[in-house]
Amino acid sequence: MTKSRGPISSFMEKNYLHFNAAAMVDAAKGYEQHLLEGGKMMITLAGAMSTAELGISLAEMIRQGKVDMISCTGANLEEDIMNLVAHNSYKRVPNYRDLTPQDEWDLLENHYNRVTDTCIPEEEAFRRLQKHIHQIWKGAEDKGERYFPHEYMYKILLSGELEQYYEIDPKNSWMLAAAERNLPIVVPGWEDSTMGNIFASYVIKGELKATTMKSGIEYMVWLSDWYRENSAGKGIGFFQIGGGIAGDFPICVVPMMYQDLEWHDVPFWSYFCQISDSTTSYGSYSGAVPNEKITWGKLDIHTPKFIVESDASIVAPLMFAWILGQ
Repeated sequence: MTKSRGPISSFMEKNYLHFNAAAMVDAAKGYEQHLLEGGKMMITLAGAMSTAELGISLAEMIRQGKVDMISCTGANLEEDIMNLVAHNSYKRVPNYRDLTPQDEWDLLENHYNRVTDTCIPEEEAFRRLQKHIHQIWKGAEDKGERYFPHEYMYKILLSGELEQYYEIDPKNSWMLAAAERNLPIVVPGWEDSTMGNIFASYVIKGELKATTMKSGIEYMVWLSDWYRENSAGKGIGFFQIGGGIAGDFPICVVPMMYQDLEWHDVPFWSYFCQISDSTTSYGSYSGAVPNEKITWGKLDIHTPKFIVESDASIVAPLMFAWILGQ
């Protein structure tokens, strides 16, 4: 297919001809082809990609319909919103490799939580979001309603309550773009996040019920329905950024339906790419080569498979630029 290419894509096509660079271009072309043939795509976000400000490129992917579903950690769910409302109070520490334990303690004392070279401010980010999301949680519970973690986040974003705090261009928030499209999201292991910990604290204090938050099992049940409704034709592709539960949880929906429910008409994932810097093997799922997934009933022999062994904060925006024709 011939199409007009922007300067980023043209640079990639000219220079990225070998090794991981070539794998990245091949995977981006595969993603693009999958969509052209009518396929849908899930993106999974591990680590702290929201704090890496992936929203700058991912939000546009969402707006242009290049993403049909997202699986992310609880950290990525909340940290995009924190960056939206508290960006100016973040602190960057370029020399983070040189910090002493005392330096780290000083950051804690000053209410900064460090993610590599970026410190998230507790008061402006965590507590600001906590104040508003608690009202949403409590309001739902008072009405006897229950929602998924991401649905509560959508409610707070769409309410406009947080607009008073915006400190970045809202077009660079992937969560805001997702909320506006009501993009399907699953958040496995949401409990392992700051807002998850805060919610648990309210449960311990007797202020909220645990059942007000829908669970990971309910996410899996919901995902099985979504997969069956959307996997006809070309099928659903799987674009995994990093490793961990954000990728492992949703990819398992296929073998769960095929092997455990014995629904033998369930198609495999029809495209697979992982950006990862994990060391191959040593029992690590994040470091497993794609072919291992064939033995678990996740991928077919013929599924296009790509692995880009590199830094996702560098590679993902470049791949998105290619897919967006930039």
